[in-house]
Amino acid sequence: MAFPSCVQCGTRQNPCRCKVVGPTLGFVAFLVTGVIEWPVGAVVYIFKHSKGRRIMGHPATVVYPKVSRSIPI
Repeated sequence: MAFPSCVQCGTRQNPCRCKVVGPTLGFVAFLVTGVIEWPVGAVVYIFKHSKGRRIMGHPATVVYPKVSRSIPI
C-alpha cells in the first residue's frame, strides 16, 4: 500500500523546484479542518447563507494554501 502524497513542481521556494511535504501536509490539514468545518458550515448555512459558504470554503481558501506555502520542501 502506497502513501498518498501531493507534489507541486515548478516552485521557486527550494533548489529542487518541487515540493512534496508542504502540499501533502496541507492536504491532511485540509481534510482535518474540512471534517470539522463542513458540518458546522452546513448548519450555519440554514440561517446565514453567505456565512455558511465562507465557513465551508475556509479549508480550501485559507488552510491548505497557508500550510502548503509555509513548508518549502
